[in-house]
Amino acid sequence: MRGLTHRAVDAAAGLAAGTTSAYFRTRSALLVALVRRLVELDQAELRAAAERSPAPRTAAELVQGLALLIAARTGGEGRRRSLARYACVLESVRDPELREILVPRQNPGREAVRAFLAARGVADPETRTLTLLACVDGLVLDRVVAGVEPPGGGREQIEGLVAAALR
Repeated sequence: MRGLTHRAVDAAAGLAAGTTSAYFRTRSALLVALVRRLVELDQAELRAAAERSPAPRTAAELVQGLALLIAARTGGEGRRRSLARYACVLESVRDPELREILVPRQNPGREAVRAFLAARGVADPETRTLTLLACVDGLVLDRVVAGVEPPGGGREQIEGLVAAALR
């Protein structure tokens, strides 16, 4: 996040020099605002996805939902936001305030996965949900860094993750 300066943000946003520093006096304040906005956008995206799709009833439906999430986070604006999110995660290693903001939040998507696993009798569905979603996040990271999608959209990878979560 070395390039995150008030001047760079002003230029990228087409604002007059000094505009962002009037609202966010320090680089830290600017970074906190950025991370809060990223989390807000992510949560809104997850809520909207949950409203568009019913809760998964089968493993295939869960795989499809996760595939759609991965596609949303690895293409277009989602890819740019994912890259920004990962840069912020690395920055949060040294900044407890950022780390707290980036803590995974409850959202309808996460709850749907947890409910799906619980309904299938999975031991400790909360931990399995967190593990499954961490693995999905790893797939997103791999794809945004590599800049390529695996053959078949990586569906086999997602199926493997869901199968492992159900064991």
